[in-house]
Amino acid sequence: MANQSELPEIFETEAPEVFQAEAHGEEVQHEEPVALGLAPGGWVGLAMLLFILILVWKGVHKLILGGLDSKIFAIRENLDEARKLREEAEALRAEYAAKIANAEKDAEAMLENAKSEADAIVKKATSDTKAMIARREKMAADKIAAAERQAVDDLRAKAVDASAAAAKALIADKHDAAADSALADKVISKI
Repeated sequence: MANQSELPEIFETEAPEVFQAEAHGEEVQHEEPVALGLAPGGWVGLAMLLFILILVWKGVHKLILGGLDSKIFAIRENLDEARKLREEAEALRAEYAAKIANAEKDAEAMLENAKSEADAIVKKATSDTKAMIARREKMAADKIAAAERQAVDDLRAKAVDASAAAAKALIADKHDAAADSALADKVISKI
């Protein structure tokens, strides 16, 4: 950073000793200039009053008031629009709150409906399962009965075959050719 002594002074002022030297050791009094009996402050006030009077005479105050009125009108329009937008937003909020409430009710109703349908499906599945088990038991019993009948029929057929074979063997042992021809003659005579 530069030294303070190296920086240029913008306003050079004389030391107070110079003024005391001019006044021969006494304090120097400076008088303010006066023109037409008015000090500088009076002239500034008079110029300001004259400036304001010219502004009023030219109607600048009406222009300023008109600008302010147009700003007030624009602000009122913005406030009215904001009020309408707020009312619309509140109406939308109420509508969506009602939709949410209805959706919750619908969801509860759907849940209850799903539970009742699930219960009905479980009951139907239970009854269908019981009916199927009963049908399968009946089918198994029918198959067992059919198998038993078949076994009895097979056993009877085997018994018949065995008795026929035994009878054939007995007949073959006890019948000879003469008995066969007598039997054949007897059968032929009946026809």
